[in-house]
Amino acid sequence: MVSDGCVEAKQRNVAIRLTGTFLGGALVINSFFARALFGEAEVSAVSAMIGAIILGAPVIFGAVEDIIRGERKMRELVALAVIACFALEDYRTAGIVAFFMLIAELVERRAALGAHEALEQLLALRPRKARVLQEDGTEAEVSAEGLSPGQVVLIRPGEDIPADGVILEGTSAINEATITGESIPADKSKGEEVFAGTTNLTSVLRVEVSRAGSDTILGKVRALIIKAQETKLPIMRLMDRYAGWYTPLVVMIAGTIFFFTREATRAVTALVVSCPTAVILAMPTAMVAALSCAARMGILIKNVGDIETAGSLSAIAFDKTGTLTTGELVVRRLSPREGVSGEEFLRVTASLERFSNHPMARAILRVATEAGLKLGECKDFKEVAGRGVAGLFEGKTILIGREGWLTEQGVDCTDLRGAGMEGLSALYVAREKECIGCIGLEDKTRDEARNAVDELKKLGVKRIMMFTGDKEAVAKRISGELGCTTYEAECLPERKLELVEDLKRKGHRVAVVGDGVNDAPALAAGDIGVAIGAAGNDIAINSATIALMSSDLSRLPFLIKLSHTAMRIVYQNLVLGIGFVAGGLALSGLGVLTPVIAAMFYTVGSLMVVFNSARLVGYSS
Repeated sequence: MVSDGCVEAKQRNVAIRLTGTFLGGALVINSFFARALFGEAEVSAVSAMIGAIILGAPVIFGAVEDIIRGERKMRELVALAVIACFALEDYRTAGIVAFFMLIAELVERRAALGAHEALEQLLALRPRKARVLQEDGTEAEVSAEGLSPGQVVLIRPGEDIPADGVILEGTSAINEATITGESIPADKSKGEEVFAGTTNLTSVLRVEVSRAGSDTILGKVRALIIKAQETKLPIMRLMDRYAGWYTPLVVMIAGTIFFFTREATRAVTALVVSCPTAVILAMPTAMVAALSCAARMGILIKNVGDIETAGSLSAIAFDKTGTLTTGELVVRRLSPREGVSGEEFLRVTASLERFSNHPMARAILRVATEAGLKLGECKDFKEVAGRGVAGLFEGKTILIGREGWLTEQGVDCTDLRGAGMEGLSALYVAREKECIGCIGLEDKTRDEARNAVDELKKLGVKRIMMFTGDKEAVAKRISGELGCTTYEAECLPERKLELVEDLKRKGHRVAVVGDGVNDAPALAAGDIGVAIGAAGNDIAINSATIALMSSDLSRLPFLIKLSHTAMRIVYQNLVLGIGFVAGGLALSGLGVLTPVIAAMFYTVGSLMVVFNSARLVGYSS
C-alpha cells in the first residue's frame, strides 16, 4: 500500500532529481553557447563533460541497479549508449541522450504517483479526527485511526464519517459515492449501517463504531485495489518471460548496423531508440487507470486479469434472490394447519429463523417483531445451504424449508400444498415430523434489472441464466419479466456448480453473479465471480473476484464496456510502443536519426502511452 508519507517522499525524490537533471541540462546547453558565441573550446568541453556526468551517472547507476535486482526495465540500452558516447568523447550527445531519458523517466514516475494519489484520494477519505462521546456526555477529539468498536461518535452535517458503525440516534442523508459509486445520497436512520469515508449531509448522527482504521470496508477495499495493481495480464507475463532476450537482441542489431556502416553514431542511435519503455508502460498504466475508474464507480476488482476476462464473457449466471430481486422479501401469507394458532406458528418459525441470515429468515423475523411476539430459546440450530434450517425448540425438533427437503426428512406436506401460494415462494414448517403450516413470501425484481439484462445481450452475452431455489411457477414468472434466456428452478448449491461447469464445457466464458451470502461455491466456479451489494458485507467482498459495492446491476454492463475500452487502449499502446521501436531501428540503420533525435523519439513515445492510458481514469459509458 502506498502511504501518504511514502508518496510525499517519492514526490520529493522526483523534485530533487528534476533539479539535478535541469542543472546538467543547463551545463550541456552552456557548452554550445561557450563555443558558438565566445569560441571557448576548452570551457565548452569541460561544461559538456560535467553536464554529461551529472546526467549520465543516474542512468548508468540505475541500469546497474536494475541488473542487480533482476528487473527488466531495459534502461541498460540507454546506459550502453551513454557509455559509448563517453568512449567516443562525444559528451554533448551523451548529456542530451541522458537528459531526455531522465525527463521521460521522471514524468513517468510523476504520472504513476499521480495515479496512486488519485486512488488514495478516492479511497483514503476517512477524516483524521473523530468526536467521541464520553460517559459524562462531553465530547473528546481523538484520532480516527485510534477508534475502537463500541465507542460512540458524534457526526455533524457536512462531516465525513470516521469509521464503520450503526446509527444510534438521528436520521440523515448520506453521500456514499466513495463506497458504492452512487451519486444519489442514501437516507439512513436508527439501526442502519454507515461506512467510513462517506459524508453525513443533513442531520446530526450518533454512531456506534463497529470497525475502524484498516478494518473498515473502505480500508479493505483500498488494500485490495492496491494489491490488484501488483497482478498482471496474461500477455504481461508472456512479455516478462521473453524480456531477457530483448537486450542481447538489440545489442546484436546495433553491432550489425555498426559492422555494415562503420558509423558508431548509428549503432548508438539504435541502442537509444530501442529502449522499450513505451511497450513496458503500455499495459500497467492502462490497468492502473482502469482500476481507478472501476473504484470510482463502486466496482472492486482484485485481479487485473479479470478486466480482460469481463470483455469476453458469453454467459452470465444470476442467482435470483438478492441479485435480480431486491432480496427484501415480504411475507404475503401465513397458513397454519388446523389446530395451530397463527401466533404460535409464527413464534415457532421466527424463534429458529432469527439465527439465519437468509432473506426469507429476515422477512419472517420482521413480521414477528412487528407483531410484538416474544421469541423462545432454540438449541442445536443447523442451516442446510439451499434447503432449510433445523433445531430444537421447547424440546421438539423443528424443520423449516422447501417442500422437497421436508419430504426427504419424512414430513408429509401434501395437505398444505398450494394453500393459496400460487406465484409465491413457499416455506413449510414441521414439528416432530408433522407439517404445522406454510409461509408464502414475495420478492420484487430490481428496477434496473431488465435494462441491465437487455444491455448485456447487446454487448454480446448470449446466455443469461437465472437459478433459484424457488418453485417452477415463481422462477418462470421472474425469468420472463427480466428477459433471461433460461432458468433453473428448485436449484440446490451443488446443482448451481453443475450448471456453471456445463456452460464452461460448452465453451462459454462465464460470470456468476450473486449476493455472496449463499453463493460462494458458485461464485468460485465461474471464470469470474461477481458479488453485488458488497458494502458492509465482508463475506461478499472475500467470496468473489469482483465486488460491486452497490446493488445496482447497471454496473455489470459498465464493467464489460470498461473492459473493452481498457483492452483497446492496451493494444493501442502496444502498437504505438512497438511502432516507435521498429521504426526507430529502421531509421537508425539508414542514418536518418541521430542519438539526440532518437532520445526525443523515445521520450515522445513514452509520454504518448502514459497520456493515452490516463484517459481511462475519467471514463464513463
